[in-house]
Amino acid sequence: MNIDQLFDNPIFVNIASVFLLFVVVYIVIKMAQKGATKLATDNASKYKMRKFVNFLGYIIFVIGIMLIFNAKLSGFGTALGVAGAGIAFALQEIIVSIAGYIAIFTSNFYKVGDRVKLGGIKGDVIDIGILRTTLMEIGDWVNGDLYNGKMVRVANSFIFKEPVYNYSGDFPFLWDEITIPIKTDGDYQYAKEKFYDILKEEVGDFSETSQVAWNKMIGTYSLENARVKPMITMVFDENWITFTLRYVVDYKSRRGTKSILFDKILTSIKGSNGKVEVASAAYEVFNK
Repeated sequence: MNIDQLFDNPIFVNIASVFLLFVVVYIVIKMAQKGATKLATDNASKYKMRKFVNFLGYIIFVIGIMLIFNAKLSGFGTALGVAGAGIAFALQEIIVSIAGYIAIFTSNFYKVGDRVKLGGIKGDVIDIGILRTTLMEIGDWVNGDLYNGKMVRVANSFIFKEPVYNYSGDFPFLWDEITIPIKTDGDYQYAKEKFYDILKEEVGDFSETSQVAWNKMIGTYSLENARVKPMITMVFDENWITFTLRYVVDYKSRRGTKSILFDKILTSIKGSNGKVEVASAAYEVFNK
């Protein structure tokens, strides 16, 4: 088969056209990504621009393939109609994931850097692809909000199937609580003052910055003006007095902040000269 016969072969022409289309689209997309990233001012915008241009390249490539294998443009709509039902059924999960990708970038589900719970997996979003979102997982066999080393890829279709929990969206803070039981014969007023001083010292800055973020939330959503300043409540029964220390903390600092608070509270109790003692369910037996 000579070269003339090869170029007369429609299969070869179509395959060569697809290859040429791929090369042209690839070069154009790479050039467009470089130009788009120069226009962006921050890393988040650059990431979104690269992803959008990449997605646009996929669309152009798919449309180009359809045009190559449908020489008559008049039959383009008919071909899409005939193939649409079969493609939609066979690739329904992929189609829904692509729709999820579009929804993620056009709405406020989450963005790269957010801490989310998606498809039952909790972690930080490190990449958003056309079909899947990649998370650096936290928890599982690791206690607390710390990485366990696993990267998990979750289909974008899950945003339509399950709730999406975003721990760092419009309000990148969390409320957390600590409960401290003390003996009923202790100086509870002294304990309350000491605990509150510790809260103000350690998480007072969080309450100020979180108040600004919460005020913005109130302007956007129908929310009450919740208290973000540290708060201490108390209950008691015949066994002990229980203090509940409630405070706002940055979503990435919850475990470390709690550890520091426990350390300072325990130090304060030990330095109270017996005014405050931790209560327990143990029984004390006295010999007469």
